Amino acid sequence: MARKDPLAWLLDWYLAQCDGDWEHDCGVKVETLDNPGWSLTIDLRDTELEDQAFARVEHGQPSENLEAWRGLGSWWVCEVKDRRFQAHCGPLDLAVVIDLFRSWAGAD
Repeated sequence: MARKDPLAWLLDWYLAQCDGDWEHDCGVKVETLDNPGWSLTIDLRDTELEDQAFARVEHGQPSENLEAWRGLGSWWVCEVKDRRFQAHCGPLDLAVVIDLFRSWAGAD
């Protein structure tokens, strides 16, 4: 069986958390950064992952501008803070941080 792409997997994970309450106070937020890049925040409250330990993961180096990013390449930082999975990454790395979340969630 082929592995689902990261976004399709995240959509399924989100839907599995929806129980009539969770989606009103919690959720998943994807935003852009101005350096450029992405920010991903996944609320873990009232999920199986709420109290699961996560070791901060870093790769590469964030850049201050597009030209610097082109020279440095991929970067990401992921951590769990205040019962939220938080990731910041380069403009081509959103799928990577979703996959890091997927692996930590035990979906592999």
